[in-house]
Amino acid sequence: MAVESDACVRIDQVSKRQQFTDFIRVPWTVYRGDKNWIAPLILERRMHLSKRNPYFEHADAAFWVAYQGTRPVGRISAQINRLHLEQHQDATGHFGFLEVVDDPAVFRMLFDVAEDWLRARGMKRILGPFTLSINDECGLLVDGFDTPPMFLMGHGRPYYDTRVKELGYTKAKDTVAYLLDGLVPPPDVFESALKRTSARISIRPIRLAKLNEDIEILRSIFNDAWSENWGYVPFTAAELDDLGRSMQYFVPPEFIQIVNVDGEPAAMIVAIPNLNDIIAELNGRVLPTGWLKLLWRLRADKPKSGRVPLMGIRKKYQRSSLGLLLAFMLIAAVRQPMLDYGIRRVELSWVLEDNRPMRHIQDRFGGHPYKAYRFYEKELSA
Repeated sequence: MAVESDACVRIDQVSKRQQFTDFIRVPWTVYRGDKNWIAPLILERRMHLSKRNPYFEHADAAFWVAYQGTRPVGRISAQINRLHLEQHQDATGHFGFLEVVDDPAVFRMLFDVAEDWLRARGMKRILGPFTLSINDECGLLVDGFDTPPMFLMGHGRPYYDTRVKELGYTKAKDTVAYLLDGLVPPPDVFESALKRTSARISIRPIRLAKLNEDIEILRSIFNDAWSENWGYVPFTAAELDDLGRSMQYFVPPEFIQIVNVDGEPAAMIVAIPNLNDIIAELNGRVLPTGWLKLLWRLRADKPKSGRVPLMGIRKKYQRSSLGLLLAFMLIAAVRQPMLDYGIRRVELSWVLEDNRPMRHIQDRFGGHPYKAYRFYEKELSA
């Protein structure tokens, strides 16, 4: 939806409750008429942006809304994540929550305020989008607009890429989402390899009775497995605990598996039902009766698709035949529980475009890349 270039547009930094509401609801304007967009749950977005989100224990952020008259027509955020700065030492700030109608002037005005905010705080480079962290929804959709996004994955408009690049941004990295139709069983070679190593390897689902202990195991594996990946920022204990306690209400324990090698936790996988299958008609609202619809559907009309958002193998096993076996084992371990649940399509996301070993594994399971998300960067001049 275009805004006339000579229209009077102003940018307000979010400081009041109504502006906060407008910030959350900008996508309803941008995606009006897009049958593939699924409205996020407004209550969940409020919680994500609340200061109670553990992200804000190590980060600062500011948010802006673009108005044409009284109508919100765009939004953006700027963040400084101290964990990122400690990890990368690169004076880089982030932008996120980018949703804008197709008007170059509005894009420019929004990016100007985000860049100025970061520059004033000593940042030399801007990278994004992150909503809020690389461990949250992130990247800008550049391919795959013809299907709805999975839960906690972004949608987008095709013009976004052009508008962002017009402002001097360049591609930093692409990530790929793979779709597995029919949950193909692992190749035969997997079974023979597993037999040869069965004495060393065991696998189990997460234990609800020992949830704190197992969440810490998941965090330890993830932070080791991903520590050399592009853009890596560690999960804090509070962040993963918050995520884990949210997921326990809709993710069966069998969807989360931990592999031990020689008695030590070595690899993990987290699969989730695709809640977008059942929240589309709620239009973002769960109050007053939406919660009842959601809970009923989780029991009676379960999602038919799912997503694997987290998977990790400790570094010492990566790039080895044992590491490859662990990857196959993880996917195989959640395959049957997902089939029993009724899930027939699974997205594995996201995968770095140059992560050839992981992309090879997706290919072996019959997956195909069907969406691509892009991160953009720009040097901030003094």
